[in-house]
Amino acid sequence: MPFEWWMALRFLREGRAQTALILGGIGVGVGVIIFLSALITALQTSLIERTTGTQAQIVVRPPEDEVRPLVRAVPGPGGIAPAPRIERPPQRLRSILNGTQAMAAIARLPRVTAVAPTVAGPAFALRGAASSSIALRGVEMESYSRILDLASRLTSGTARLRGTDAMIGVELAKDLGLGVGDKLRIAVPEGRRQVFSITGIFDVGNRDLNKRWVFVSLRSAQTLLGLAGGISTLEVKVDEIFAAEEVAQTIHGRTGLIADSWMQTNSQLLTGLRSQSSSSALIQVFVILAVALGIASVLIVSVVQKSREIGILRAMGTSTRRVVRIFLIEGAILGLGGSLVGIALGSALALFFASLAKNPDGTATFPVALGAGLFLRSAAIATAVGLLSAVLPARRAARLDPAEVIRYG
Repeated sequence: MPFEWWMALRFLREGRAQTALILGGIGVGVGVIIFLSALITALQTSLIERTTGTQAQIVVRPPEDEVRPLVRAVPGPGGIAPAPRIERPPQRLRSILNGTQAMAAIARLPRVTAVAPTVAGPAFALRGAASSSIALRGVEMESYSRILDLASRLTSGTARLRGTDAMIGVELAKDLGLGVGDKLRIAVPEGRRQVFSITGIFDVGNRDLNKRWVFVSLRSAQTLLGLAGGISTLEVKVDEIFAAEEVAQTIHGRTGLIADSWMQTNSQLLTGLRSQSSSSALIQVFVILAVALGIASVLIVSVVQKSREIGILRAMGTSTRRVVRIFLIEGAILGLGGSLVGIALGSALALFFASLAKNPDGTATFPVALGAGLFLRSAAIATAVGLLSAVLPARRAARLDPAEVIRYG
């Protein structure tokens, strides 16, 4: 064993009480970091998944009708005079111009993993004397399943949309008394209507969407909504969820179409997540500072207590660099050892917290995200803090005068 390591371990063994206390302090600090990181990361992931799990990451639609100036006659002191007035036209359901070409252009963009054409508009679901307002969505199952996997969310039936097939949510099925194989009449405000057969009933985890969404084939929706051969929106998925806004800006620049990312439509959620991350980072910084001060104070006390031994080592020819390395090694050992204690403590605390409350489906109400990456990062931070905290005590030990400390202790 190298001399520096042997001396560092000996110094730590001789001050067992101090070593145990500082290892416990580091362990608590690292445990707090792991617990906070695991809890906040899992909560943020869960919130984002719940928010984006039922919607496309980017929705592309045609530009809105432009505001038009109108001139109207206004009576005045000099008689009737024209007065300009700006009127915003009512927005109507429109098709994307050259939708097929736009879809192909978007699909070729970097980071885009899926593009699905959709036709969406308001309608009414009718059965006997009962009726309910719905959001009619015409999709192609093959492409749309890469945006939202309806097959995995079915409670009954099959994920099939051919001809006059339709898929509805569990709340709408309950309100209208519908089951798989039953008939459902859908009407639009313009007066067009069609009868569909229920092939599947889904649950997307959102009561409102389960009550409003009705999926039919793309062609059926085009016919009902008066967009023969048209596409009202393109729904896009990207390879990294936080790249959605960047890709949306690229789509707008390339095609001129309006591209709304989930980050734009859920800006308040992102603000909350950023504030949560900032608070967690601030807490972790103060924990790291406390750990660093604890290590430095213990090592400085060790220098004072071992000043005679250090003086003897210096008198025997031990170089200043080797003395410095002894205390740097002590700091690294304390940091690494404390991180191992902290990993065990933080993991146990996180798992215990996750087990306190369960959702009806058996999943944790407060999930945690523990992984090798978090453990390695925490161990690296603790070891680095131990090394840096040992710099000042090491320099103080190196400056000791051998003759003076041997003579006066």
